[in-house]
Amino acid sequence: MPRDATLLWGLRSPCAFACPHCYFGTIEDHKQAPPTEIGVLSHLSRADLPPLALKAFARTLAGSPIERVVIAGGEPLDWPPTLALIELVKEAGCQVVIATNGIPLTRPPVTQRLIALGVDGVSVSLDSVDAHTNDRLRPSRSGRFGYDDVLAGVRALLDARGDRHAPRVGIYTVVMRERPQEITDMAHLAGRLGVDYYVPQPISLTPDHKLFTELTHRREDVPAVAEQLARLYNETSGLALPDPSYARRFVAAISTQESGLVPDCFGGARLFFIQPDGSVWDCPSDRRIAATPPERRRNIRDADARTLFAVRPACTNCSLFSRDCVNMWPLVLDMPQLLNAEAVR
Repeated sequence: MPRDATLLWGLRSPCAFACPHCYFGTIEDHKQAPPTEIGVLSHLSRADLPPLALKAFARTLAGSPIERVVIAGGEPLDWPPTLALIELVKEAGCQVVIATNGIPLTRPPVTQRLIALGVDGVSVSLDSVDAHTNDRLRPSRSGRFGYDDVLAGVRALLDARGDRHAPRVGIYTVVMRERPQEITDMAHLAGRLGVDYYVPQPISLTPDHKLFTELTHRREDVPAVAEQLARLYNETSGLALPDPSYARRFVAAISTQESGLVPDCFGGARLFFIQPDGSVWDCPSDRRIAATPPERRRNIRDADARTLFAVRPACTNCSLFSRDCVNMWPLVLDMPQLLNAEAVR
């Protein structure tokens, strides 16, 4: 059985930041109105699978089609069972990439454990080169953490790694309507920090989100974003970036809010998404999740990855295009390049 699929595994865990654009929503909003729709994430969910169930599933990844597991949150490194889960995933022969806010990397036991476990990649979220702007976009829940702590975490992991090639360290930036310049400014910061890869992503909010109008790109924003993306690929050196075709997909994504065709979509063929309650979806796209018929809804509870993912259709054309699609491309198509020590521009 070929191992060529990526698993995006979302673990519910508290996060030091209260980003209003978080795909898990906000605690404050969900306290007032807990979400009830299928597939909608929440930091306040009470239906999460217990650690024993997660570990039991992780043990079945050996011999399954899963090649790579991207562990996200919340903040997965603030949840005590995460490191034990990572160990099991690595023992199953999978690559592991951690998506983190960077704060846990300031704790030496965490960075040393990630290195000892052989984690392949650590992707740190940072949305602006300007400390004040970043901390406005990604406010601290307690007021104790911010931009400087994130940079300290990145530097701590790079220092602990030393001359070793793993884990590869990267920065992910959510690009918002008001700040297209962050695309190139963040690349320059990433280069100064000495990280290995960089991925800018278009913000993806549903039209009913309270920040949709303020933060989401419109068609008239395309020229400014396209200019910054062109500069990114023409001027950046020393960083691994997604394939240049990613820039075209980025621009296409922000040109419309309508559904569209995704030719040869890998969702359900080479990409799967696990939510904290164990639900398994073909991809994280809210449109794809909403369109999933009841008979296609699955869960990892008491499941075996070798049979759960055994029947996988070939990539198919999908008519449910959204900006979530663009954000998934680097996880599936570009991650081998981003994790390759030789793949720098």
